[in-house]
Order: sequence, then structure tokens, then C-alpha cells
Amino acid sequence: MNRLTLLAASTTAAALFASQSQAAGFYLQEQSVKGTGRAYSGEVADQGVDSLWWNPAAIARSGREAYLGMHAVFVDATVENHGSTITYPGGTTIPVQGEPRAFNPIEDGIAPNFAIATPIGDRFALGLSVAAPYNFTTDYRPTSWARYDALHSRLTTADIQLTGAMKVTDWLDLGVGVSAQYADAKLSTAYPNLSPALPDGVSQLSGDGWDFGWTVGGQAHFGQFTLGASYRSKIEHDLDGTVFVGGLVGPLAAANRDGPGSAKFTTPWIATLGGRWQATDKLAINAQVQRIGWGEFDAINVRFEGGGGEVLRQDYEDTTSGGVGIDYAVNDRLTLRGGVQYDPTPTPDDARTARVPDGNRWLYGVGATATVAEGLKVDAALAYIDFEKTDVVHDTTFYEGTPAATTTRLRGDVQGEGYVLSLGLRKTF
Repeated sequence: MNRLTLLAASTTAAALFASQSQAAGFYLQEQSVKGTGRAYSGEVADQGVDSLWWNPAAIARSGREAYLGMHAVFVDATVENHGSTITYPGGTTIPVQGEPRAFNPIEDGIAPNFAIATPIGDRFALGLSVAAPYNFTTDYRPTSWARYDALHSRLTTADIQLTGAMKVTDWLDLGVGVSAQYADAKLSTAYPNLSPALPDGVSQLSGDGWDFGWTVGGQAHFGQFTLGASYRSKIEHDLDGTVFVGGLVGPLAAANRDGPGSAKFTTPWIATLGGRWQATDKLAINAQVQRIGWGEFDAINVRFEGGGGEVLRQDYEDTTSGGVGIDYAVNDRLTLRGGVQYDPTPTPDDARTARVPDGNRWLYGVGATATVAEGLKVDAALAYIDFEKTDVVHDTTFYEGTPAATTTRLRGDVQGEGYVLSLGLRKTF
């Protein structure tokens, strides 16, 4: 029955960072209000503290500046059952019972970010930024058809980055940053007992921890054109916490537990290339492409105090996203912007879970910046996200390798749309 305990808890851990956010996979790209307004099409080639997430070289020429942004994220989605089954020991297969539709399982939320920078002499600058790159909360009802894949999921991260930048020549800026990233996760999943007449058990996993990464970048200025490039490292997270399994009865009762555990996983690296062309005194045209190394999220390694563990395959795929946008200065006090971005999902079509109701998406953004006082600017933006309809295809064998092995085959579809409302302040000193 120790084998049952291990498999129950580690299957829950498989969903540790698997949920839809506002970029494909579990990456939250709302790190700049200006960026939201032009669909994240020019951040790597722009200057200012609000571009630090994309390029540490962005502060080399920006002067003394502070930024605070807030992004309200709303997702309207439906996850619907289409023929899911459960097979009990002995081979009896029946439909998964429960509510056939889950409405809006992805909770709305607010993502904040902050940055400040100051020049050091004529050629150097230092910056500090705080971002929330991987945040989500999802909830399915205990009677949902998706409960054997997901009940409650919550991930909160905070990335604190210290940045140094240098104006190397009249046309070249370079920057480097080091990040301390905190991650805190809690999730739960329903576990079947050995008869459909019995109530489900539950498995819950929680953990947190600090880990570290780095980023490098540069900008080249050629008259009215700026070329920017950056690379953000992967971060190997190791979360320590607790594993709880309860509500299992009969032969499964020995699998109930409450004790320490840990989980290791890796966030993706991100390579970004973009350009910004000041076509006229009023019009700037932006373009940006990102290669995201989602292949790093290939597995979750679960360990338990006293020995034992499990390797849980995820098999995400590297993706390439891209966007184009414009900034238009109406006058000295008002700038308008807009853009469009395409962002494909890294989740495999043949193994997509209800925790990841993810699909390819188009993002359309509009925004504005107004100067409201000397040295003080207000940024505002609105984005609409069109999610491609996609399928849930997820098989799980609970208590695998034991006579109690029970298999769920979840089949369904997901459709939805999202909205982002962003507001920010920028102050120069």
C-alpha cells in the first residue's frame, strides 16, 4: 500500500503548474501596461524601467524612473465533457459521473509589477524590478466531470530582479540581471474509491521555495531604428511542502497519509528579438518574436521523505510567438498604441489536461499614455484574447501497478475568451 500512497500523491503533483494563464502554457506575460496596449510587440527594443522583464539593457539610457502597473485578468471559459470514462479493477467501464460542464473554472485576478532604475554616472544604470510571471488559480466543483484531473489549483510567484546596464558606445547598450524567484503552490485532485457508489477521496499537495535565474540583453541604436535582443534563463524550482491523501476506504485506506514531500520542475527559457522603428515624429512601428523553451517542462520529479519518488512526464513543446504594433504620439501629452500577437500553445494535442484548458490564441491590444503632471505619466490598456477551441485528452491510472489500478479517460473540449485591463504609473525624477 506504500506504492498506492506514492502514486496517489505523485499523480496530483503532475498538475503542479498546469493551468491556463494569459500567455500560452502557464506563463503570464502581463509585465508592462505599455506592452499590453501594443500586444507585447516592442518591449525588447523599447527603453524604460517597464521593459526590464524583456531586456535588462532597457534602462541604460532611461534616466531615473519608477513604474507601477496593475493588470486585471478576466477569463470566460467552458470546459465540457464528451464521453469520459472510468475503468475499475476487473475491467468494468462506466461513464464518469458528475456535472458535464464547468463554467469559468479559471478565476479572475490581478497581476502587479514594479520597477525602479537610476543612472550611475554617465554610462551605467542600476535597476530593481518585481514581476509575477507564473500566477493562476483554478477551481472545479467536487461534482465536476473533471475532478479526477483537477479540483483546486493555485500558483503564486514573485520574481525579484537586480539589473545592471551599461551604455557601451553611442549606439550599443548591454545589460545583465539576476533573479530570485519565489514559488508557492497548492492543488488538489479527487481520487476514486473502488466502487462508484462510494464518495471520492482527495489528494492535496502544497509547497514553496526560492530559486534563482539570470537574464542578459542588448540594444543597438541606428538612427531611427532600435534592435533589441535578450535571453532569460530557465529556473529549476525545488518546492518543499506537504502531501495529504484522505477519504480512501477499504483496501485503499492504507494509502491515506499526511506528511512531507517535494517536487522539482523547470520553467522555460525565453529568447526575444525585436525592433522599433521611429517612422515619423509621431509614429513608431514595433515587431517582436519570442522563442520559449517549453521543452524544459518535460517532467515533474516528486520525492517523499524517507525515500521513494516518481517521474511524471509533461512533454511540453517549444513555441514561437510574435506580435506587431504601433505607438502614435497625438501630441506632447498623449500617445495612443495598438497591436496584435499570435501565441501558440506548448501543450501536446494528445495529452492535454483539464488543468490546462489551453489552445492557440490571438491577442489584440489597445492603449494610451497621458502626461498628467511634470514627470508623471499614466498608462492604460485593454486586451482581448481569442482562445482557439481545443480538446481535453487526459488518461490517468490511479494506483498503477497494484490490483486496485483504476483508469480514467477524460475527453472534452474547451472554449473561451479573455480580457485584460491594465493601468500603470511612470514617474521620472
